[in-house]
Amino acid sequence: VALAAPVKFADLGEVLAAWPADKAPLLILLDGIEDPHNMGAIIRTAECCGATAVLIPKRHTAPINATVAKTSAGAVESIPLVQVGNVAQTIEELKKQGFWVLGAHMEGQQTLYQADLTSPLVLVIGNEGKGLSRLTKERCDFLVTIPMYGRLNSLNASVAAAILMYEAVRQRQ
Repeated sequence: VALAAPVKFADLGEVLAAWPADKAPLLILLDGIEDPHNMGAIIRTAECCGATAVLIPKRHTAPINATVAKTSAGAVESIPLVQVGNVAQTIEELKKQGFWVLGAHMEGQQTLYQADLTSPLVLVIGNEGKGLSRLTKERCDFLVTIPMYGRLNSLNASVAAAILMYEAVRQRQ
């Protein structure tokens, strides 16, 4: 039997202070992700793409449990996870710090390929069924969509997050 400490949440201010000044931060903000498999997959992708941190609301979200840890392949231990209170207030605070806030939404004004993802960025991923909350959507600087060419009109939340994160990585290289 192994005993493990619960996940230790990081302080966002400390995470940003430790981030290299010559590298634009990429924060992943989750807005109502309820499925632990999606949560784990998003955390894993964020770690793999070199994101700065994953911001997780205290309420209305999947708990960081064994399923999340397993799905993340251990990424919960290697990328800063920051617990935040109100998502809309967090967005406003980050805007004051110079971040642009991009929301992933089916009705986005532009595709992710048209958007400039090179500045300090907060990428907001919404709930699996409902998407971004109304208040979160209103707080975003812009909404982007992923082009769909098949019969279905949406992707799994963790797949959409991965596509968006790697487009940001591609543009930054």
